Amino acid sequence: MPPRIVLRQIRRGCVIPAHPLALNSKRKLDECRQRALTRYYMAAGSGGIAIGVHTTQFEIRDPKIGLFRPVLELAAETMRAEAPKSEPGFIRIAGICGKTKQAVAEAQTASDLGYHAGLLSLGAMTEASIDKLIAHARAVAEVIPVFGFYLQPSVGGRILPYSFWRQFAEIDNVVAIKIAPFNRYQTIDVVRAVKEAGRAKAIALYTGNDDTIMSDLLTTYKLSQRKNAGGVRIVGGLLGHWAFWTRRAVLQWGECRRLVVEQRLPIPQRILTMGTQVTDVNAAAFDPQHQFAGCIPGIHEILRRQGLLEGLWCLNPKEKLSPGQLDEIDRVHKAYPHLNDDAFVAHHLDEWLK
Repeated sequence: MPPRIVLRQIRRGCVIPAHPLALNSKRKLDECRQRALTRYYMAAGSGGIAIGVHTTQFEIRDPKIGLFRPVLELAAETMRAEAPKSEPGFIRIAGICGKTKQAVAEAQTASDLGYHAGLLSLGAMTEASIDKLIAHARAVAEVIPVFGFYLQPSVGGRILPYSFWRQFAEIDNVVAIKIAPFNRYQTIDVVRAVKEAGRAKAIALYTGNDDTIMSDLLTTYKLSQRKNAGGVRIVGGLLGHWAFWTRRAVLQWGECRRLVVEQRLPIPQRILTMGTQVTDVNAAAFDPQHQFAGCIPGIHEILRRQGLLEGLWCLNPKEKLSPGQLDEIDRVHKAYPHLNDDAFVAHHLDEWLK
Protein backbone atom coordinates (compact mmCIF):
# COMPACT_ATOMS: atom_id res chain seq x y z
CA MET A 1 0.00 0.00 0.00
CA PRO A 2 1.10 3.62 -0.52
CA PRO A 3 2.17 5.69 2.51
CA ARG A 4 -0.78 6.51 4.74
CA ILE A 5 -0.80 10.20 3.84
CA VAL A 6 -0.88 9.34 0.12
CA LEU A 7 -3.63 6.78 0.60
CA ARG A 8 -5.64 9.40 2.46
CA GLN A 9 -5.22 11.79 -0.47
CA ILE A 10 -6.30 9.12 -2.98
CA ARG A 11 -9.43 8.32 -0.97
CA ARG A 12 -10.33 11.94 -0.30
CA GLY A 13 -10.11 12.70 -4.02
CA CYS A 14 -8.24 15.29 -6.03
CA VAL A 15 -7.28 16.52 -9.48
CA ILE A 16 -4.73 14.27 -11.23
CA PRO A 17 -3.56 15.52 -14.65
CA ALA A 18 -2.32 13.00 -17.21
CA HIS A 19 1.13 14.43 -17.97
CA PRO A 20 2.04 15.20 -21.61
CA LEU A 21 5.45 14.71 -23.22
CA ALA A 22 7.44 17.86 -24.09
CA LEU A 23 9.44 17.45 -27.29
CA ASN A 24 11.64 19.81 -29.28
CA SER A 25 11.54 20.29 -33.05
CA LYS A 26 13.77 17.22 -33.50
CA ARG A 27 11.18 15.16 -31.58
CA LYS A 28 13.60 14.67 -28.70
CA LEU A 29 12.73 15.09 -25.03
CA ASP A 30 12.76 18.74 -23.97
CA GLU A 31 13.79 18.30 -20.33
CA CYS A 32 13.34 21.98 -19.45
CA ARG A 33 9.74 22.11 -20.61
CA GLN A 34 9.01 18.63 -19.26
CA ARG A 35 10.01 19.85 -15.81
CA ALA A 36 8.03 23.05 -16.35
CA LEU A 37 4.87 21.04 -16.98
CA THR A 38 5.36 19.06 -13.77
CA ARG A 39 5.92 22.28 -11.83
CA TYR A 40 2.80 23.78 -13.39
CA TYR A 41 0.60 20.90 -12.27
CA MET A 42 1.96 21.03 -8.75
CA ALA A 43 1.68 24.82 -8.47
CA ALA A 44 -1.88 24.66 -9.83
CA GLY A 45 -2.94 22.63 -6.80
CA SER A 46 -3.17 19.15 -8.30
CA GLY A 47 -3.21 16.29 -5.82
CA GLY A 48 -1.06 14.06 -8.01
CA ILE A 49 0.33 13.43 -11.47
CA ALA A 50 0.00 10.42 -13.79
CA ILE A 51 2.84 9.92 -16.26
CA GLY A 52 3.69 7.20 -18.77
CA VAL A 53 0.00 7.18 -19.72
CA HIS A 54 -1.70 7.78 -23.08
CA THR A 55 -1.20 11.56 -22.87
CA THR A 56 2.54 10.94 -22.41
CA GLN A 57 2.46 8.96 -25.70
CA PHE A 58 2.72 5.17 -25.64
CA GLU A 59 5.63 5.34 -28.11
CA ILE A 60 7.97 6.18 -25.19
CA ARG A 61 8.06 2.39 -24.68
CA ASP A 62 9.50 1.71 -28.14
CA PRO A 63 13.04 0.35 -27.59
CA LYS A 64 14.27 2.64 -30.40
CA ILE A 65 12.94 5.64 -28.49
CA GLY A 66 13.68 4.41 -24.98
CA LEU A 67 11.98 7.16 -23.01
CA PHE A 68 9.81 5.20 -20.57
CA ARG A 69 12.28 5.11 -17.69
CA PRO A 70 13.92 8.52 -18.40
CA VAL A 71 10.54 10.27 -18.44
CA LEU A 72 9.45 8.58 -15.19
CA GLU A 73 12.80 9.41 -13.59
CA LEU A 74 12.62 13.06 -14.62
CA ALA A 75 9.07 13.44 -13.29
CA ALA A 76 9.87 11.67 -10.01
CA GLU A 77 12.94 13.85 -9.48
CA THR A 78 10.98 17.03 -10.21
CA MET A 79 8.07 16.01 -7.98
CA ARG A 80 10.44 15.33 -5.09
CA ALA A 81 12.16 18.70 -5.57
CA GLU A 82 8.84 20.57 -5.72
CA ALA A 83 7.15 18.60 -2.92
CA PRO A 84 7.63 21.27 -0.20
CA LYS A 85 5.56 23.68 -2.32
CA SER A 86 2.63 21.25 -2.81
CA GLU A 87 0.00 19.64 -0.64
CA PRO A 88 1.23 16.79 1.61
CA GLY A 89 0.61 13.35 0.17
CA PHE A 90 1.16 14.30 -3.47
CA ILE A 91 0.36 11.17 -5.52
CA ARG A 92 2.85 9.79 -8.06
CA ILE A 93 1.18 7.48 -10.60
CA ALA A 94 2.88 5.64 -13.47
CA GLY A 95 1.11 4.19 -16.49
CA ILE A 96 1.43 0.39 -16.78
CA CYS A 97 0.84 -1.23 -20.19
CA GLY A 98 1.35 -4.40 -22.16
CA LYS A 99 0.86 -8.09 -21.51
CA THR A 100 1.76 -9.54 -18.15
CA LYS A 101 5.55 -9.79 -18.54
CA GLN A 102 5.83 -6.20 -19.79
CA ALA A 103 3.30 -4.87 -17.28
CA VAL A 104 5.08 -6.46 -14.32
CA ALA A 105 8.42 -5.09 -15.53
CA GLU A 106 6.95 -1.58 -15.90
CA ALA A 107 5.38 -1.88 -12.44
CA GLN A 108 8.78 -2.80 -11.01
CA THR A 109 10.42 0.19 -12.69
CA ALA A 110 7.73 2.51 -11.32
CA SER A 111 8.05 1.02 -7.84
CA ASP A 112 11.84 1.35 -7.91
CA LEU A 113 11.47 5.03 -8.84
CA GLY A 114 9.14 5.72 -5.92
CA TYR A 115 5.78 5.82 -7.64
CA HIS A 116 2.82 5.16 -5.37
CA ALA A 117 0.54 3.35 -7.84
CA GLY A 118 0.30 2.08 -11.39
CA LEU A 119 -2.56 3.00 -13.73
CA LEU A 120 -3.19 -0.40 -15.29
CA SER A 121 -4.22 -0.30 -18.95
CA LEU A 122 -5.70 -3.52 -20.34
CA GLY A 123 -5.44 -2.35 -23.95
CA ALA A 124 -3.01 -5.14 -24.84
CA MET A 125 -5.37 -7.80 -23.44
CA THR A 126 -8.39 -7.29 -25.71
CA GLU A 127 -8.78 -11.02 -26.40
CA ALA A 128 -8.03 -12.32 -22.90
CA SER A 129 -10.65 -14.06 -20.79
CA ILE A 130 -11.93 -12.49 -17.57
CA ASP A 131 -9.89 -15.02 -15.55
CA LYS A 132 -6.71 -14.07 -17.44
CA LEU A 133 -7.40 -10.37 -16.92
CA ILE A 134 -7.82 -10.89 -13.19
CA ALA A 135 -4.62 -12.97 -13.02
CA HIS A 136 -2.84 -10.21 -14.94
CA ALA A 137 -4.08 -7.55 -12.50
CA ARG A 138 -3.08 -9.68 -9.50
CA ALA A 139 0.44 -10.11 -10.91
CA VAL A 140 0.87 -6.34 -11.24
CA ALA A 141 -0.70 -5.72 -7.81
CA GLU A 142 2.00 -7.90 -6.24
CA VAL A 143 4.56 -5.32 -7.39
CA ILE A 144 2.78 -1.96 -7.01
CA PRO A 145 -0.61 -0.69 -5.78
CA VAL A 146 -3.02 -0.66 -8.70
CA PHE A 147 -5.18 2.13 -10.09
CA GLY A 148 -7.70 0.30 -12.29
CA PHE A 149 -8.69 1.72 -15.65
CA TYR A 150 -11.90 1.23 -17.65
CA LEU A 151 -10.88 2.53 -21.09
CA GLN A 152 -13.50 3.18 -23.76
CA PRO A 153 -13.43 0.73 -26.71
CA SER A 154 -13.15 3.50 -29.33
CA VAL A 155 -9.57 4.26 -28.25
CA GLY A 156 -8.31 0.74 -27.64
CA GLY A 157 -10.25 -0.46 -24.62
CA ARG A 158 -12.86 -3.20 -24.38
CA ILE A 159 -16.19 -3.80 -22.72
CA LEU A 160 -15.52 -5.08 -19.20
CA PRO A 161 -18.62 -6.58 -17.59
CA TYR A 162 -19.77 -6.25 -14.02
CA SER A 163 -18.34 -9.73 -13.30
CA PHE A 164 -14.83 -8.50 -14.11
CA TRP A 165 -15.09 -5.42 -11.91
CA ARG A 166 -16.59 -7.43 -9.05
CA GLN A 167 -13.54 -9.72 -9.01
CA PHE A 168 -11.14 -6.85 -9.66
CA ALA A 169 -12.50 -4.97 -6.63
CA GLU A 170 -11.57 -7.93 -4.42
CA ILE A 171 -7.84 -7.60 -5.18
CA ASP A 172 -6.30 -6.29 -1.96
CA ASN A 173 -3.78 -3.92 -3.53
CA VAL A 174 -6.28 -2.08 -5.73
CA VAL A 175 -6.48 1.46 -4.34
CA ALA A 176 -8.56 3.25 -7.00
CA ILE A 177 -10.28 2.91 -10.37
CA LYS A 178 -10.36 5.41 -13.23
CA ILE A 179 -13.75 5.05 -14.90
CA ALA A 180 -13.51 6.13 -18.55
CA PRO A 181 -15.88 4.13 -20.76
CA PHE A 182 -17.78 7.31 -21.76
CA ASN A 183 -20.92 5.31 -21.02
CA ARG A 184 -23.29 5.71 -18.07
CA TYR A 185 -24.34 2.04 -17.99
CA GLN A 186 -20.73 0.87 -17.80
CA THR A 187 -19.86 3.56 -15.26
CA ILE A 188 -22.59 2.20 -12.99
CA ASP A 189 -21.19 -1.33 -13.44
CA VAL A 190 -17.93 -0.23 -11.81
CA VAL A 191 -19.62 1.71 -9.01
CA ARG A 192 -21.93 -1.20 -8.22
CA ALA A 193 -19.11 -3.75 -8.29
CA VAL A 194 -17.00 -1.77 -5.83
CA LYS A 195 -20.00 -1.19 -3.56
CA GLU A 196 -21.17 -4.80 -3.61
CA ALA A 197 -17.64 -6.08 -3.00
CA GLY A 198 -17.68 -4.11 0.25
CA ARG A 199 -14.70 -2.02 -0.93
CA ALA A 200 -16.32 1.41 -1.35
CA LYS A 201 -14.24 2.88 1.48
CA ALA A 202 -11.02 1.21 0.35
CA ILE A 203 -11.17 1.83 -3.43
CA ALA A 204 -11.49 5.43 -4.57
CA LEU A 205 -13.37 6.13 -7.80
CA TYR A 206 -12.01 8.67 -10.29
CA THR A 207 -13.63 9.92 -13.45
CA GLY A 208 -11.98 9.63 -16.83
CA ASN A 209 -15.28 10.32 -18.60
CA ASP A 210 -14.25 13.46 -20.45
CA ASP A 211 -17.79 14.08 -21.65
CA THR A 212 -19.29 14.20 -18.13
CA ILE A 213 -16.48 15.37 -15.84
CA MET A 214 -18.44 17.71 -13.59
CA SER A 215 -21.58 15.57 -13.60
CA ASP A 216 -19.50 12.67 -12.32
CA LEU A 217 -18.08 14.83 -9.53
CA LEU A 218 -21.55 16.06 -8.51
CA THR A 219 -23.34 12.70 -8.46
CA THR A 220 -23.96 10.43 -5.50
CA TYR A 221 -24.68 6.86 -6.58
CA LYS A 222 -27.24 5.38 -4.19
CA LEU A 223 -27.92 1.90 -5.51
CA SER A 224 -30.62 0.92 -3.03
CA GLN A 225 -33.52 2.66 -1.35
CA ARG A 226 -32.94 0.91 1.98
CA LYS A 227 -32.73 3.38 4.83
CA ASN A 228 -29.18 2.36 5.76
CA ALA A 229 -27.90 2.17 2.18
CA GLY A 230 -24.90 4.46 1.79
CA GLY A 231 -24.07 6.37 -1.36
CA VAL A 232 -20.91 6.10 -3.43
CA ARG A 233 -19.16 9.08 -5.01
CA ILE A 234 -16.58 9.61 -7.71
CA VAL A 235 -14.12 11.62 -5.63
CA GLY A 236 -11.76 13.01 -8.26
CA GLY A 237 -10.49 12.68 -11.78
CA LEU A 238 -7.46 11.39 -13.63
CA LEU A 239 -7.75 13.13 -16.96
CA GLY A 240 -5.84 14.25 -20.01
CA HIS A 241 -8.37 17.10 -20.08
CA TRP A 242 -6.85 18.34 -16.83
CA ALA A 243 -3.40 18.55 -18.48
CA PHE A 244 -4.38 22.08 -19.53
CA TRP A 245 -6.15 24.90 -17.69
CA THR A 246 -5.31 22.90 -14.59
CA ARG A 247 -5.67 25.69 -12.05
CA ARG A 248 -9.28 26.16 -13.14
CA ALA A 249 -9.85 22.41 -12.95
CA VAL A 250 -8.68 22.42 -9.33
CA LEU A 251 -11.13 25.20 -8.52
CA GLN A 252 -13.96 23.36 -10.30
CA TRP A 253 -13.21 20.14 -8.40
CA GLY A 254 -13.12 22.08 -5.13
CA GLU A 255 -16.48 23.70 -5.84
CA CYS A 256 -18.06 20.32 -6.59
CA ARG A 257 -16.66 18.86 -3.37
CA ARG A 258 -17.84 21.84 -1.32
CA LEU A 259 -21.38 21.52 -2.66
CA VAL A 260 -21.74 17.75 -2.41
CA VAL A 261 -19.56 16.72 0.54
CA GLU A 262 -18.88 19.65 2.83
CA GLN A 263 -22.11 21.64 2.70
CA ARG A 264 -24.48 19.22 0.93
CA LEU A 265 -26.12 22.07 -0.94
CA PRO A 266 -28.45 21.89 -3.92
CA ILE A 267 -26.51 22.00 -7.19
CA PRO A 268 -26.75 25.54 -8.65
CA GLN A 269 -27.73 25.89 -12.30
CA ARG A 270 -24.48 27.77 -13.00
CA ILE A 271 -22.45 24.66 -12.04
CA LEU A 272 -24.48 22.44 -14.37
CA THR A 273 -24.05 25.02 -17.11
CA MET A 274 -20.31 25.11 -16.51
CA GLY A 275 -20.25 21.34 -16.82
CA THR A 276 -21.58 21.55 -20.38
CA GLN A 277 -19.03 24.25 -21.18
CA VAL A 278 -16.21 22.01 -19.93
CA THR A 279 -17.52 19.26 -22.19
CA ASP A 280 -17.54 21.66 -25.14
CA VAL A 281 -13.91 22.57 -24.46
CA ASN A 282 -13.05 18.89 -24.26
CA ALA A 283 -14.64 18.25 -27.64
CA ALA A 284 -12.43 20.91 -29.22
CA ALA A 285 -9.23 19.63 -27.64
CA PHE A 286 -9.90 15.89 -27.80
CA ASP A 287 -11.39 15.70 -31.28
CA PRO A 288 -14.20 13.12 -30.87
CA GLN A 289 -15.44 14.19 -34.33
CA HIS A 290 -12.44 12.27 -35.73
CA GLN A 291 -12.44 9.42 -33.18
CA PHE A 292 -10.02 11.34 -30.90
CA ALA A 293 -7.24 11.33 -33.53
CA GLY A 294 -6.16 14.85 -32.55
CA CYS A 295 -6.44 14.55 -28.78
CA ILE A 296 -2.72 14.74 -27.94
CA PRO A 297 -1.92 17.54 -30.43
CA GLY A 298 -5.04 19.33 -29.15
CA ILE A 299 -3.67 19.33 -25.60
CA HIS A 300 -0.29 20.43 -26.95
CA GLU A 301 -1.81 23.34 -28.85
CA ILE A 302 -3.42 24.81 -25.73
CA LEU A 303 -0.19 24.38 -23.74
CA ARG A 304 1.80 25.89 -26.63
CA ARG A 305 -0.37 29.00 -26.62
CA GLN A 306 0.45 29.44 -22.94
CA GLY A 307 4.20 29.02 -23.56
CA LEU A 308 4.51 25.74 -21.66
CA LEU A 309 5.31 23.81 -24.84
CA GLU A 310 7.34 24.99 -27.81
CA GLY A 311 5.32 23.12 -30.44
CA LEU A 312 2.84 20.34 -31.15
CA TRP A 313 5.39 17.64 -31.98
CA CYS A 314 4.57 14.02 -31.17
CA LEU A 315 6.84 10.99 -31.37
CA ASN A 316 4.62 9.75 -34.19
CA PRO A 317 4.95 12.36 -36.99
CA LYS A 318 1.51 11.39 -38.29
CA GLU A 319 -0.14 12.57 -35.08
CA LYS A 320 -1.40 16.06 -35.89
CA LEU A 321 -4.39 18.31 -35.36
CA SER A 322 -7.42 17.18 -37.36
CA PRO A 323 -9.05 19.35 -40.04
CA GLY A 324 -11.02 22.13 -38.38
CA GLN A 325 -9.65 21.37 -34.89
CA LEU A 326 -7.62 24.56 -34.63
CA ASP A 327 -10.73 26.62 -35.37
CA GLU A 328 -12.60 24.73 -32.64
CA ILE A 329 -9.85 25.45 -30.11
CA ASP A 330 -9.99 29.14 -31.10
CA ARG A 331 -13.76 29.08 -30.62
CA VAL A 332 -13.81 27.62 -27.11
CA HIS A 333 -10.93 29.80 -25.96
CA LYS A 334 -12.91 32.88 -26.92
CA ALA A 335 -16.26 31.54 -25.72
CA TYR A 336 -15.17 30.51 -22.20
CA PRO A 337 -12.49 32.87 -20.83
CA HIS A 338 -13.52 31.91 -17.28
CA LEU A 339 -12.32 28.33 -17.89
CA ASN A 340 -8.71 29.10 -18.85
CA ASP A 341 -5.79 29.80 -16.53
CA ASP A 342 -3.72 31.86 -18.98
CA ALA A 343 -3.01 34.61 -16.42
CA PHE A 344 -1.88 32.10 -13.80
CA VAL A 345 0.53 30.45 -16.24
CA ALA A 346 1.86 33.78 -17.53
CA HIS A 347 2.61 34.91 -13.97
CA HIS A 348 4.69 31.79 -13.16
CA LEU A 349 6.06 30.63 -16.52
CA ASP A 350 9.58 32.07 -16.19
CA GLU A 351 9.88 30.48 -12.75
CA TRP A 352 8.84 27.05 -14.05
CA LEU A 353 11.17 27.22 -17.05
CA LYS A 354 14.29 27.85 -14.94
